[in-house]
Amino acid sequence: MKRRIGLLMVIALTVALILTGCGDNSSKENQLTKIRVSEVTHSIFYAPQYVALTQGFFKEEGLDIELTNGGGADKVMTAVLTGQVEIGFAGPEASIYVYNEGKEDNAIVFAQLTNGDGTFLIGREQDPDFQWSDLQGKTIIGGRKGGMPEVILQYVLRNNGLTPGKDVFIDTTMQFNAMPGAFLGGQGDYVILFEPTGSAMEKEGKAYIVASLGKESGEVPYTAYFAKKSYIEKNPNIIQKFTNAVYKGQRWVESHSPEEIAQAIKPHFPDADAEILTTVVKRYKEQNSWKKDPVLLEKDLQVLQQALQDSGELSKTAPYAKIITPVFGETALKSVK
Repeated sequence: MKRRIGLLMVIALTVALILTGCGDNSSKENQLTKIRVSEVTHSIFYAPQYVALTQGFFKEEGLDIELTNGGGADKVMTAVLTGQVEIGFAGPEASIYVYNEGKEDNAIVFAQLTNGDGTFLIGREQDPDFQWSDLQGKTIIGGRKGGMPEVILQYVLRNNGLTPGKDVFIDTTMQFNAMPGAFLGGQGDYVILFEPTGSAMEKEGKAYIVASLGKESGEVPYTAYFAKKSYIEKNPNIIQKFTNAVYKGQRWVESHSPEEIAQAIKPHFPDADAEILTTVVKRYKEQNSWKKDPVLLEKDLQVLQQALQDSGELSKTAPYAKIITPVFGETALKSVK
């Protein structure tokens, strides 16, 4: 009888330990801090972000990310300023505009992800001999006025001797989400689009990529993460953890092949053709679209603000220290191994 009671006690203790272990796992899961992030659009262009999600880098930092598509930098910024999300992901120009409007609790950029323009010029016909001078007298659907795609499009046109509004007309009447449908419906002679939309249209024989805005523009701080100044001041640990995860994603993308990157981000593009996914990743990787670290440098901000001034979107520049903080990126560089 004593042996039987002893055996029962051992079994009971084992079950209790198993249940306790399950409870601990649940507790760890519950300890993750939920962070709402609004991205300007959903594109392979942001591969390091999706890698950080699928490879568990945010969870390693104790963060549970809820990612939503804001559908434009203006909408992303509104979501940040009104507290609908903690972190916004869009062009740094949005933070410049908000600061120049005199908002006291303005948005501060704390990490940069992309290193140049991620859009491609799409035409109705195949054009392997395309020259920028071919755009003389044409209309390009270019996205929201003052947004990064439209600003860099102007920058590229000017660099190729074309004056927007005189030599080339840019249609700025619609948000990015509506642009593919408008172009396929007959509007405009050309359109600029992120991937994989352009390649998908090309595979269907509906439109064709004729040029890369990223190759033409060179390095420019195109897409970055920002939060309200008050949020960053109250939650520096969260911002640091978030930046660490982003940097881990950047490092992973830098050290892996296009095929491996495509496989890693596939869960975020379940309907994308696997071949297109790999082709697009290779294209972005070869043209150095992804920044290798999260620090947005002052010299790069100057390039962006000059482009904004040239496009007529900026009457005065914003001080680097008022809209950018490099501290979190610099700390990530030292601490993430």
